[in-house]
Formats: sequence, C-alpha cells, structure tokens
Amino acid sequence: MRIVTFAIILGTLAATAAGAAIAPRHGALKGHALSGQAKVSLAQARAIVMKARVGDITDQALEKDPGGSGLRYAFNLASRGATQEVGVDAMTGRVIRDGPKNAPEAAAQQAQDALTDPPPPSR
Repeated sequence: MRIVTFAIILGTLAATAAGAAIAPRHGALKGHALSGQAKVSLAQARAIVMKARVGDITDQALEKDPGGSGLRYAFNLASRGATQEVGVDAMTGRVIRDGPKNAPEAAAQQAQDALTDPPPPSR
C-alpha cells in the first residue's frame, strides 16, 4: 500500500513539474526578444507605470509601435474595476498612452495628444 501511495504522489509531483515547465510564467514579458533594443529596462518601465496609474499590472509586452520612438512597453492594469492600458516609450521612458483598454482609436489618440502636446497659451 505504501508503494502505491508513494507512486501516486511521485507521479503527481512529476506531472505538476512538467506542467509548470511548459506554462508561461506569470508576469513574463511578451516581446522579450526586442529588449536588447530598449534603453529603458522593464523594471524602470514598470516603475513609471505605477507612478502614472494606481492598479495591478495584469499583462505586459514590449512591441514595435508607430508612435514615439517606435518601441514601447504596453501594460494592462486592473484599476478601479476597469482595464487600463499604459504605454511607455522604451527609449525615453515617456508615457505615450494612458487610457481605457480597447478605447476607440479617436479617443486613444486624443488621450495621447493630451499627454504629448503642450497646453494652448491662456489669454
């Protein structure tokens, strides 16, 4: 009986270890192959995001993007019951996107413009 129990436990541990080896790590960076091109590290980008918005990072990626320098970190955050997306330029560390995930393109562009354009002079 002890041998059977030991075999079941050993088999369960082996299956769990094999599953963990193939499963993606929580918090893994999608697009990590591009990280050699970035001047801003993932840790620095995460710190910038946490200063820009309160929430829990649920997804992160390094991707080529036509805005900014052409390379950005994109983070999804669970914030106040909604998913927000914050983009950080991987070359300058500047926040280039901060708004609701899957917002219409016009609203996303407007949010980006508000972050990058200086306010009009007051009269």
